[in-house]
Amino acid sequence: MSTIKEIARLAGVSRGTVDRVLNNRGSVSPDKEQKILEIVKALNYTPNLAGKTLAVTKKHLKFGYILFASTSSNPFFIDVVNGIEERAAELGEFNISVDIRYSVIDDPPLQVQMIDELLQSGISGLAITPISHTVVIERIKELTSEGFPVVTVNSDIPDCGRIAYVGSDYYKSGETAAGILNLICNGISNVGIVMGSPLVLCHKERVAGFTHRIEEAYTGLKIIATEINHDDDIQSYVVTKHLLEKYPEIDSLFLVAAGVEGAFQAIKELGLVGKLKVVSYDSTSASRELIRTGGISVSITQEPFYQGAKPLDILYNYVGMGVKPEHEFFYTALELKIRENL
Repeated sequence: MSTIKEIARLAGVSRGTVDRVLNNRGSVSPDKEQKILEIVKALNYTPNLAGKTLAVTKKHLKFGYILFASTSSNPFFIDVVNGIEERAAELGEFNISVDIRYSVIDDPPLQVQMIDELLQSGISGLAITPISHTVVIERIKELTSEGFPVVTVNSDIPDCGRIAYVGSDYYKSGETAAGILNLICNGISNVGIVMGSPLVLCHKERVAGFTHRIEEAYTGLKIIATEINHDDDIQSYVVTKHLLEKYPEIDSLFLVAAGVEGAFQAIKELGLVGKLKVVSYDSTSASRELIRTGGISVSITQEPFYQGAKPLDILYNYVGMGVKPEHEFFYTALELKIRENL
């Protein structure tokens, strides 16, 4: 069985240097670190996980978790929270607790306040669905520059120093929506878009991917107008009704985020159920019913349970076990839901 002493001998370094590399403590040159990791891989060395687990239990770690909205305002997050709570219960056996907070989708200062409150409560790592705004971005950069581990969830902020992102490839999911709409509309349609918020990167990325793919390959699809619903069903009803009344030529809708039920109520009131082709996201109880009844043509899912649980795995391994994430991006699968495969 390989030991740290043997690895140190083969690498020509001290055991302390090997320990720093294995536990990501820094202060080792890139060349030495690479050499040590190559030897570790070649020897198939596995640290004493039982000893590390015992050490984690004694630390009484706490992780913070910030989501955009409560499950009542955005049903998508029900399964995200289920994933968090199930993993949190497992981590509880190692004296690790998880504090979940809910921030408003378009209130950046409030999200920064929540970050600071969690830090004051003594968290050792943070998972967050971040608002793409300067004050939030700068606060996260401050944390990561000090070595504090942050995992972005469901929506990303590239180049903020976070250790990993867990969620959909939103640009690709937008391109996928364009491809679906092109198929179900036989290549010709006047499209209306209802998105959540321009302050949410994942919403902007979906629209960007959707728009780019149309311009690149599906020129028979014409984007007529875009409305903002702030992920709220009441606002979604209002803006969708306004959109369809103002532009009666619209014959398909791209629902970028939440607010699907509100949008459907507007479609129903205007007598357009079955006449409009509708592409949306997620598989909530409401969206599944709308797919069954023909209110939604196709919905694209993004593994919400995994999105909730995986960030806690990453933080546990990073903070507790000293193991860096094996990837920067942990993308969820894009699965299409229609009436026949619900």
